[in-house]
This record gives sequence, structure tokens and C-alpha cells, in this order.
Amino acid sequence: MTEKYGETWVYESIVGALPGIEVSSRLAIAMQLVLFETGVLLLAWYYDLWTAALAGTAAVFVAAVGSAEMLRVARYARSPDAPPAYRRFLFSSSIEVVLSVLAYIALITHLFVFDPQTATTPLVTRLFGPEPPVLVIYLTLLVLWDVCYRIGTGWWAAVVGLWRSARYRFDPETAARMRRADLEALAFGLLQLALVPFITGFPVLLAALVGHVLAVTVVTLVSIGLLESRKTPAPSAS
Repeated sequence: MTEKYGETWVYESIVGALPGIEVSSRLAIAMQLVLFETGVLLLAWYYDLWTAALAGTAAVFVAAVGSAEMLRVARYARSPDAPPAYRRFLFSSSIEVVLSVLAYIALITHLFVFDPQTATTPLVTRLFGPEPPVLVIYLTLLVLWDVCYRIGTGWWAAVVGLWRSARYRFDPETAARMRRADLEALAFGLLQLALVPFITGFPVLLAALVGHVLAVTVVTLVSIGLLESRKTPAPSAS
């Protein structure tokens, strides 16, 4: 990690703070993908839960790509000409963690309270059977937290990007870098639609996911529109 703990995502701080371990960003993402997917496949094999393995693989993929997108957003946001206040709000406030925790609590409440009370066959039962194995639920909750954290981070990146675009004016070169940061957040939002096939028939979850993706899309497109409309002229060559 090139940045230390002042202007980093919490995810980067944790990886960078592991004692005696220093890994590149790509290796950290690869390890995340391999370890989680190995766990998914091993538990699916042991408990014969191959249908659930498809959903688990999709969630692991979304989380891993989300990690890559977080780092790409960070790279553009840390460009030398990015406003310091933008970087400070984006990284140092830890608001993405608050949003992630709220999303995770809402998801757990839905899965284990609301869904069993309202659905004929709750999602957990559909995926794991009437008596879900403890290890499977443990890994599921861990992967879901990973997904929720990336979703919270993506939403925060979109909101702060809109604030930045409304607050500051940039020359064309800087505006292009800020636009790339917005587009990375948008790409990750759209990627989350890969989870839709596994929650059809559960309207609250479906509405929450699709509504989140639509909100990120609208906020990001408005931010990009402001970047373009408020660009300052390029500096003239002397």
C-alpha cells in the first residue's frame, strides 16, 4: 500500500496493518477471491449444497471486484490535483463503514426475522435447507459482510463525488481523472446486479438492491454532468 492510514479505505488500512505481512493490492484481492471461493466450494461439496454455491460464487465475485474498484477509485481520488477536502471526506471520515454496518444489519434482520415471518420458503431455507450447517452460515455471513462493505463504500464514493463536482471546478485533465473515479463507482454499482437472479421472489431484497444501483447510477451521472458543464478552460501553453 503506497498510502498509510491518513487517506485510505478501512479495507486498505487493515491489509496494510497486518504484522509482518506486506502484500500488493493485486495479491490481496487474489487471496480474498481464492480463500472465499475455496471455502464456498469445499462446503458445497461436503454438504451437497451446489445450488447455494452458485449464489456464493456470485457474492464472492462481487466482493472481489468491489475491492478492485475501491482501489481504482482511490487511485484517481489521490491524484495530486484532487481537492484535499474531497480526499479527506472520502477516506478519513469512515462514513463508508457506518453505511456498511447499517446495510449489513438490515440484511441480517431481513434474512433471519422478516423473511421467515413473511415468505413461504425463506431465502436461507431455499439455499441451505431447513437445518443450515453452522459452518455454511458462518461463511455466508462473512461473505455478506464483505459485499455490504463494498456496497457501502461504493455509495459513499458516489455521494462524495457528487459533492466534489458541485463544489469545485476543474481543468479538463483533472476533470477527466475525477470522471474516471465516478465511472469506477458506477461500474461497481452495475456489477451488483449479478446478485439479482438469486433474490427474485424476495421483493424487499430485490427492491433494495435495484434501488441502490439506480441511486448510485443517478448520483454518478449527475456528478459527471456537473464535471463536464463546470470545466474551466485548459491552461494555455506559455
